[in-house]
Amino acid sequence: MNLWNQWLRQPQKIWLRRALFQVHLWIGIAVGLYILMISITGSLLVYRREMAAAITTVYVAPLPHRLTKDELSAVVHRAYPEFSIEQISLPRLRGQIVPDQAIEVEVRRDGEIHRRFFDPYTGADLGDSGRQMIAGILWLADLHDDLLFIRHGRKINGIGAILSTILTLTGAILWWPGIRTWRRGLGIEWNRKHYGFQWSLHNFLGVWFFLFVLLWGISGIYLCFPGVFDNLVEYLDPTKPVPGQLLWGEEILSWLAKLHFGRFSLAIKALWTILGLAPAALTITGTLMWWYRVMRRESRNVEPAEATVIGTTALRPQSALNDRPATEL
Repeated sequence: MNLWNQWLRQPQKIWLRRALFQVHLWIGIAVGLYILMISITGSLLVYRREMAAAITTVYVAPLPHRLTKDELSAVVHRAYPEFSIEQISLPRLRGQIVPDQAIEVEVRRDGEIHRRFFDPYTGADLGDSGRQMIAGILWLADLHDDLLFIRHGRKINGIGAILSTILTLTGAILWWPGIRTWRRGLGIEWNRKHYGFQWSLHNFLGVWFFLFVLLWGISGIYLCFPGVFDNLVEYLDPTKPVPGQLLWGEEILSWLAKLHFGRFSLAIKALWTILGLAPAALTITGTLMWWYRVMRRESRNVEPAEATVIGTTALRPQSALNDRPATEL
């Protein structure tokens, strides 16, 4: 049987597959927490612009008379007599004041700054401007983009994206169980327990969400190392672009960035928020698989009565065999 036929029928016996399993395992252990964090923060940040707009925008009912800045200053002084007014910000759109949005007032006392929303028509104090929540969103974005490291965080993130992509590709290769049982990996075997169930669920998530996880890995590499991709595009297509027109390679890179964030319609954003948790789910199921393998090995060492030795062959209980995937038997 040549290598190709063996790969189609019995891939478990190929030494290269066993080597890839070790690569997949150790990369998963090394970057598991990283993938979990990137997956969850990425899903949360899909609606970053909408969250920021909802926090920083308060709508009011326009009235015939709008308070002047002097009148607003007097209102703020009456509300906060012990504070000094640092700034009154009027909401503007294309240079014009937006009539149905509250204004933001910045006041200071003893070096401490407070930001409040005020109704520009009635002078009513509408509460905190939510800048602390905005700071929280920006911190989350900094964690996702640069790992909170100003200088080298993006490069470290790029290395993580490379390892995540390798993990995805090796996982796709390891998924193939053989031509006779390949359909088995397309579904979840609900009747299995412990390791067997996690193996089935891990395979299911990996095969159905493979393209999405691969997309985020490759696009993550691009966003961390854009110069490498730009040089590659220039090398493959050295044609001088027409002003205002993108080269085909630049079009691809533009779409790669758009697909990474999923910023199209609200429906696509909702889909991206859910699908963005797939890497986290794969990390959790992979970790549970590893945990069951370690615990089972320790259990066999502690309780040797679970195995009956006949000659040189150790027979394990049938229940333990049933919990293991066919690729490991």
